[in-house]
Amino acid sequence: MTMKLIDVVRKAAASLLVWGVASFNYAVFAQEDKYKDYREVYRDTTDYVAPTELGIKKDTIVDPLRVVTNKFGKNWFIFATGGLHTYWGDYSTMGKFSGTLSPDWSIGIGKWFTPGIGLKVEFIRSNSRGYTGYTTGHYGYGDVLYKEDGTPYRKMKTGWWDISGSAVLNLSRLFMGYEGYNSPRLMNQFMVNVGIGGVHHLGYEHSHGSDNEWSGHVELQYSRFFNRKKRFSLDIKARGIFYQTNFDLEYGQADYAANKWDCNLGIDVGFTYYLGKQRSNGWGRATTQLYKRDYRERKILVVREKEHPVKYGTITFYVFYPNNYSGRNDAPQVQSSVVNALDYLAGGIFTQKQYVNSDAVTSCIEKGTSMNSLAIQDLPTETADRDFEINFVPRGYEMLKDQPLSYSLEASAMTDFYKKAGYYYAPIYDGLHTWKYRIDNETLKQQLLSYDNYTETTSYGLNSHDGLDIIRQHMDIDSNEELVSFADVYAVMNSDKGYISQFTNAESVSHIQNVFKDGVITMIQVEGLATSQDNYTGANAEQVGIERNTALSQNRAQTVISWLKTNEHMKEVASQIYLVGHMNGIRTVNDKSTRGLNAKLNRCVKVRIHYMIR
Repeated sequence: MTMKLIDVVRKAAASLLVWGVASFNYAVFAQEDKYKDYREVYRDTTDYVAPTELGIKKDTIVDPLRVVTNKFGKNWFIFATGGLHTYWGDYSTMGKFSGTLSPDWSIGIGKWFTPGIGLKVEFIRSNSRGYTGYTTGHYGYGDVLYKEDGTPYRKMKTGWWDISGSAVLNLSRLFMGYEGYNSPRLMNQFMVNVGIGGVHHLGYEHSHGSDNEWSGHVELQYSRFFNRKKRFSLDIKARGIFYQTNFDLEYGQADYAANKWDCNLGIDVGFTYYLGKQRSNGWGRATTQLYKRDYRERKILVVREKEHPVKYGTITFYVFYPNNYSGRNDAPQVQSSVVNALDYLAGGIFTQKQYVNSDAVTSCIEKGTSMNSLAIQDLPTETADRDFEINFVPRGYEMLKDQPLSYSLEASAMTDFYKKAGYYYAPIYDGLHTWKYRIDNETLKQQLLSYDNYTETTSYGLNSHDGLDIIRQHMDIDSNEELVSFADVYAVMNSDKGYISQFTNAESVSHIQNVFKDGVITMIQVEGLATSQDNYTGANAEQVGIERNTALSQNRAQTVISWLKTNEHMKEVASQIYLVGHMNGIRTVNDKSTRGLNAKLNRCVKVRIHYMIR
């Protein structure tokens, strides 16, 4: 009985197992059968990074007016001088001026606490010569002399030494900013030294008077450096040392008062030598700005379409940017901005900034004075599908071959533009450098590898249809990709008229319009790219450079995405269709120039629009 029951249970379990497997297979086959008439267009299993970012700002980037103080043992210097001074006391005018002249010498040591503020201690040894109205004592010596009116007087002389402490103010650095370590700037520097000291009289056969008294010190100093290291300077000093009136033992009498102050006024020539290691004599400046992604999630995107006689294709175009520019502060990323980043690339003027007060600029040009302190403001962009009234200067970035976007700042060029346009175009001035193309606010204080890089001097027409041959030669493009230019896509986003029409291809524009209107966009891949060029030399320089250029590439990609979404047909494309990535990260560019072809090609956004159309 028990054996029969066991057999029944076994048969029942086997039947349930067969039924379960059959049901599972049926479900799988049914699922596959559901898509039997559909074709898988694309499957993506890469990480999808949300485009929102959190900025954590540590400090202003390379601010010439902000420095980090060094330790006590750094930035010391020693100096020595020799010169000639004249003593000015109560009776200095009684004889010839040459009789008041005496030589002096000094040595000292000091320390800079910041590039503009320091302290020094100085020892001075000399004597002071002049005249006294007393015929005995009072440092007098020699025979009694007489003025033309019969007034008697004698020559006077007293030896002395002085020890003083002074505050040193480097006016050049306080007003123009710290030039940076190993910089060719500020080879000529001007300083003011103000301090207090004590003087000890050695006397000259005197039997009364004060041996010690206070002294006040004021110096104007010019220092000339001879190389970038700035470890040695030749100094010229105009010096004044002031004392109470009794320096020459004249205290005044009942019937007259003595001068309130006596002083030694002179000129000295010397040198200064800066101690310590070369690099330790510089000051660290600010760090950088970090960007952290909010979150990361993994998505599997599968795109299927029912089988129809359709064409599948990929439209590829590149958008090339000026150095240090991504459009993150301009429209379409910032809706309130009067400057549209893509309109600037297509037909912008210079930095897209103008001087607020044209009369002030005219005055500076006539007087030959600097315009760096004049106020500037953004110049609203115009869409490039119109005929520009200002058509006598190159417009747009990498649109015209051999006609770069930077203009001359010569007075004649600016005046000619003003007469035709009614305003003066303006550069971007960061207090240290003059930028002649538009940049992001966050990159304003970054130093470039070469001073020439602040100007666009070459143009290859990379954003126009004529530049596609260069792109094909140097960029990685698949054979099935349909390569068009930024100008072609811009014409579709607006219209193929006006200024932009000279840079487009009518057949390419028509094809893109047909895809946007009648096709189905299956995926849009937007890949930002930046160069490895970076001039930061502080702590973690390599990581800081990567973070800077990664932020540029991400923001360039986001600017293009925001622009594409303004098209009426693109508004229907779901956000999940946009995939943001990077073309092999940061591209290495060994050329110090940001104006060369290699640097320009690797400063872009690559967009691939995958589509299908019947």
